[in-house]
Amino acid sequence: MRINPALCIRCRGEYNLCGLSYCPVLTELRTRHILRGVTNRDRIDGSSPPSVFIGRVGYPRVNVYPATPPVHGDTSSLEDPRAWMGMRLEDFLSSRLSLVRGSVRVRVEDARNPPRTLHDVQVMVLSGKPVDSELVLKKPVSGRYVLDEHAPPFGPSSPLQKLRVNTLPPPPRIVDRVHSDTDLNATEAILTLYYHGIDVHHISRLLSVGALGVGKRRRLVPTRWSITAVDKQVSDKLLNEVRDYPLISEYRVYVRKFKDNTFIGILAPHTWLYEWAEAWWPGSTWNMWGGETALELDYEGYWGRDDYPSIGGCYYAARIAVLEALHSIRRQAAVILWREIYPGFNLPIGVWWVRENIRAMLSGPYERFHDLHDALKYVTGFLKLPISTWVSKSYVIRMLTRQSSIVDWLG
Repeated sequence: MRINPALCIRCRGEYNLCGLSYCPVLTELRTRHILRGVTNRDRIDGSSPPSVFIGRVGYPRVNVYPATPPVHGDTSSLEDPRAWMGMRLEDFLSSRLSLVRGSVRVRVEDARNPPRTLHDVQVMVLSGKPVDSELVLKKPVSGRYVLDEHAPPFGPSSPLQKLRVNTLPPPPRIVDRVHSDTDLNATEAILTLYYHGIDVHHISRLLSVGALGVGKRRRLVPTRWSITAVDKQVSDKLLNEVRDYPLISEYRVYVRKFKDNTFIGILAPHTWLYEWAEAWWPGSTWNMWGGETALELDYEGYWGRDDYPSIGGCYYAARIAVLEALHSIRRQAAVILWREIYPGFNLPIGVWWVRENIRAMLSGPYERFHDLHDALKYVTGFLKLPISTWVSKSYVIRMLTRQSSIVDWLG
């Protein structure tokens, strides 16, 4: 995308005159400042939050990427999605892109009896606080940044010669206990950690480095797979409990507008049904060169689903957020979650974005309605895509209005 330089001169990173949700100039300058000199060095010394990325190319042999920024101190915010939500996008991007990665190739089953480097990566991830570490690289840092649909961004990489761990804060007690229990299967380990207050972001890293599960079956899990696996396992457990709760007593509508995104949540007094839908405008991340808005939707009925949704990991990231909300109020509902993504939001930054936005939306205020018609009429004022388009695609609305013509709901 080419940006008119005159807009940059007028804007100076303040007004988003280019139409993007972030300032690419500030992002680049801040990242360069943090990484200044790194591209000519073969040693990176800093405080890892801790961070690690597990690749999936070549599975069951994969690349493991321990990562650290070239700065010391409290870097925990680099692995804290709730902190990311309070950042400007350019600050989030530049801070995450400062995470320099060293790569080492191993077999996924090496997690059971790890070589020294992998062992050090595992104990780093167990820690609940930043770890002072040093990456000794085979050659100066090069390579591209990682921008992924599922995982948060990472900085450039180079083959790893040696990983030195200089300080190692102890892990949270529950993390240490679950990791040490080699008879506990991975699902039970995930749920134990979750119910003891460990966030799913940390749990997914533990799963990815092979630190959870029955000892003889532990293995490395590519980062994008581990994120979705944890979201699914936890939300499945929450759903089993939510299905036993009484129904909410009214229609509830939540709205959140944030950085060229609109999120809509409708909770209906009905047994569990769920849908997640996204409408991508031309010029947004996954519709950069299209001429029309592209809408995709996936759903499930009362008993959930067994197959992987075609819409991807955001489905489960949104699902866990809404089930956490229902679980907290001890109520059951049919759930409609819609998202519109507008031009200017053009970077894949991970499913955490959806999870944290839905969490934020559902923890905020909502409007009450006595019938679906009024709820949809209210929602119309916040959507750019015609409500008739949304309704015509909606599985949950079709189930809620089976005794009526859907046309009745568009009047």
